[in-house]
Amino acid sequence: MTNTPPLSNILIFDSGIGGLSIADEITRALPQHPIIYIADNRLYPYGIQSDDALLTRATTLFPILESHYQPAIIIIACNSASTLILDKVRSITQTPVIGVVPAIKPAADITQTGNIGLLATKGTISRQYTLDLIAEFASHHKVTKIGSDLLVSQAERKLHGGSIEEILVERELAPIINNTSIDTVILGCTHFPLIKQEIQNVLGNKVRLIDSGEAIARRATHILSTSNKQLPLTSPTPSHTFIFTAENNHVTKLMPALHTRGFTTIKIGNH
Repeated sequence: MTNTPPLSNILIFDSGIGGLSIADEITRALPQHPIIYIADNRLYPYGIQSDDALLTRATTLFPILESHYQPAIIIIACNSASTLILDKVRSITQTPVIGVVPAIKPAADITQTGNIGLLATKGTISRQYTLDLIAEFASHHKVTKIGSDLLVSQAERKLHGGSIEEILVERELAPIINNTSIDTVILGCTHFPLIKQEIQNVLGNKVRLIDSGEAIARRATHILSTSNKQLPLTSPTPSHTFIFTAENNHVTKLMPALHTRGFTTIKIGNH
């Protein structure tokens, strides 16, 4: 009789539900690994928090999450958080940590016009980490930066079962719409792939949208393939767990979006 290997949890962390776009890519690439999704709504949204508040939260929270859930990988599925706390989290945990940062290099590689749009939260576009990525990989290109917290709320609205207000999306994307030389737009917030089609409809098919989701999934696959935590191909389809760090009065509206992604357990944690 063979022993069944322990389940290798993949812990996905975000301040809200935007990281579900990363969970979608992880599920496609690694369908037999259980996902533990932590939505730190106690401090949501991260985009309006001070750097000190986020660093303090990371220092307190991640060792607890690592100890409690013993994940094979930790994914910080938030550009705004990754551009600030990634190095800190890596220094205080033993688990491999993957951060999600704007796909500047891929955009610089594929643009034909040399004009790129960076669509992210206001916090992400102003962080030094992002500016360093642009300087390193896109210094010879023109990067138009748009900080949009409104599009975050539109993505949340969609996942809660509401409809997208296209006129607001158009207004937010006006700097890109009005600059016909932009041929590549980076979705630099994990919320934005959740409304990718709506954004594409507004910008038209001549603009290519890229994000970090597939690259994150490939990185996770590589880490697991070089460790002893890869599940056998015969493993059953796992159940995923979604945990809020504080009460959420809108959980009922989120249920359909979570259930269709395999999150069968939804609860409030004491984190």
